[in-house]
Amino acid sequence: MSHPNKLSKPLSQKTVVICGASSGIGRAAAIEFAKEGSTLILVARRETVLEELAAECIMIGAANAIALTADVTDVEALQHVAIIAESLNGSIDVWINNAGIGAVGEYDKIPMHIHEQVIKTSLIGHMNGTYAVLPIFKSQTFGILINTISVGGWVPEPYAVAYTAAKYGLRGFSESLRCEMRLHKHIKICDIFPAYIDTPGFQHGANYVGKVLKPVPPVFPAKRVAKTMVKLAKRPKNYSYVGETARVYKTMNQVTPSLTRSANAAMMEKYFKRAKDAPITSGAVLNPMAEGTNVSGGWLKPKKKQKANKTLLAALFVTGLAAGIMAVSSRKAI
Repeated sequence: MSHPNKLSKPLSQKTVVICGASSGIGRAAAIEFAKEGSTLILVARRETVLEELAAECIMIGAANAIALTADVTDVEALQHVAIIAESLNGSIDVWINNAGIGAVGEYDKIPMHIHEQVIKTSLIGHMNGTYAVLPIFKSQTFGILINTISVGGWVPEPYAVAYTAAKYGLRGFSESLRCEMRLHKHIKICDIFPAYIDTPGFQHGANYVGKVLKPVPPVFPAKRVAKTMVKLAKRPKNYSYVGETARVYKTMNQVTPSLTRSANAAMMEKYFKRAKDAPITSGAVLNPMAEGTNVSGGWLKPKKKQKANKTLLAALFVTGLAAGIMAVSSRKAI
């Protein structure tokens, strides 16, 4: 018999499913929940990596940690994950949709099947996970769903059109689902919007520009996103932003959308011109790859450089805000 108080029971008594757990944010989340003593179900495509992570989590302090190999684009596989997860302790308390992948390049230069797979993983994968767990949440009358979206859900990423489509779509999906769940008071839909995070994601993404791909600084540690997930599992809320620049990017795009988008495109084009050459590759979009099994992708800069990057971004924000206000004022004057 379920009871609403189960939403606030200690994490040591909660069962947590993490999709996309083998590296980056997902791996960081597994470690943080293990510290809390949770029961963990770790889901990704790489069996050996997952099994090693499960063993590590048990050593850290997880009550239990199960590695389940599954592709989030397969809804039946995730339904099977949900059945196993529920059977461990009789409920699923937290389900984290975190799997995602991207492809960088001119839209018409990237094969269409790569675009489709980006959408299947980064959008449909979240929908599949939700489809698998929602009947269980409804049956037990409680549950916390956490969707990792990205600041890319608010700001378009030039030369990553399918990724942007997935993230914009995911934000709409969460918003709509949250409306639908309004009468289910103890089922919570939580969205996380991280800024650029230090993960192996850039190594895993498809590269159709033939240049070394790097995240836009400042870059924040994946651990910060993982700790936010733990906070949401204790006290859920609709929206969370990770990295000081996440809100800045969002606000810039809202206040001065044309300027922000033009600046984003110009910045990318300038980077492509001076970046080192790299092979054209589909990365891990279609099949998992051996590389990139850590939490970090090795992108974090020394603190002084990070601070300088944040200062520069703040200056750009103020400039953009002033330009936006001037544009609005001039339109009113006309």
